[in-house]
Amino acid sequence: MASPSVAANAYASLAKIMDSAGGAAGGAKAGDAGGVSFGALLKETLGNVMDAGRKSDAQTISMAQGKANVMDVVTAVAETDVAVSTLVSVRDRVIQSYEDIMRMPI
Repeated sequence: MASPSVAANAYASLAKIMDSAGGAAGGAKAGDAGGVSFGALLKETLGNVMDAGRKSDAQTISMAQGKANVMDVVTAVAETDVAVSTLVSVRDRVIQSYEDIMRMPI
């Protein structure tokens, strides 16, 4: 299970992403010229998850070569786990929302 500090870092990263999106969650409409599209936000988030995975892989390889600390590897793996879990939760919610919309009567 992830430690509270890893979870706090994940939420801080998400808050940073949302802030860099120009307040997309804070009331920006899809037609606003200054707002970031959902697709761009999703692409950036996927990139961040991929970067966390690459960092975890690099730390693991460094440890295998005797260059890294075990604690650094565990932290990198835990951060990647939190990022992937968050991404899966968002994916599940998007799919559930889509299914709810499809069930709406016309």
